[in-house]
Amino acid sequence: MAECNDENGKRLNEITSYRIRVLLVDDQPIIAEAVRRSLVEEDIDFHYCQDPTNAVRMATELLPTIILQDLVMPEIDGLTMVRFFRANPVLLHVPIIVLSTKEEPEIKSKAFEFGANDYIVKLPDKMELVARIRYHSQAYINQKQRDEAFAALVKSQHELAEANAILQKLSSLDGLTGIPNRRRFDEVLKAEWQRSIRHSNSISLIMLDIDFFKFYNDTYGHQRGDDCLKQVAKSLDNSVQRETDVVARYGGEEFAVILPETGSEGAFQVAETMRANIERQNIAHKASKVSDHVTISVGVATWVPERCSQCDKLITLADQALYKAKEKGRNRVISSGMKFD
Repeated sequence: MAECNDENGKRLNEITSYRIRVLLVDDQPIIAEAVRRSLVEEDIDFHYCQDPTNAVRMATELLPTIILQDLVMPEIDGLTMVRFFRANPVLLHVPIIVLSTKEEPEIKSKAFEFGANDYIVKLPDKMELVARIRYHSQAYINQKQRDEAFAALVKSQHELAEANAILQKLSSLDGLTGIPNRRRFDEVLKAEWQRSIRHSNSISLIMLDIDFFKFYNDTYGHQRGDDCLKQVAKSLDNSVQRETDVVARYGGEEFAVILPETGSEGAFQVAETMRANIERQNIAHKASKVSDHVTISVGVATWVPERCSQCDKLITLADQALYKAKEKGRNRVISSGMKFD
């Protein structure tokens, strides 16, 4: 037993210690120099690729913890480069921040659709740039280390079975808020969708995000922003009553709630409870355009899935309702079944 534990300890100690390594792909050397100067005093390795045709090769050799990808480039546009990166198994999960000269909602949406993790107008101030690089890189590093830890533990003997189970559970949780992460959300939604098909039950989905959260971060700083996300996540989690209801962090300031065996009226009531509970938190947000405290916009969708149907339909409906809630002024709940003039 002692020899087994010693071997397990050696395996865990061999987990790689990563440095933050940035690869900037941009055809403008002046941008590269500006980024380099922003990072020169940080404990961050900076690498630059001016020629986009060499970017994938350089990235696979360098193994960066984050890629900064310019949107407009000669020969190959930035969105195509994002697709190239995501098509490479080595780079599949490496965070990508798209750099653009201006805020373009349609292009921004496409960037996320193709696999980007973030989108910023270049160049932000040094503090924001460093914060975003550290945030995405550390999340990637943490996941890599969790994967390595899991790989080490599965090689161990029966005595470590309990540790394996704990590690698996942790990998399903969002590192910041402690609620289920996007990976766990996808797993639960697919399972509940299939269950609804078998029993011909309705299933509801709530999609919501914090109103003007970027302004919150800009005003109070990213540490306060993280605290706000934690507080919102806790309030949302406390707003559901059944063990089968799952509140997850969908990404950034966006959250999702799976409500099995729930009709549209019940889902709307849960969503409204969540919205009201967030208001009761009275988290100051002087930069918001709808209130002096933190609020959320909420979209709700309900469906009775048919055999062979996909849960993407429910996500689309909830997303559309969320968009409508923002369009109607935010800090409100909109159901996909609502009628508008």
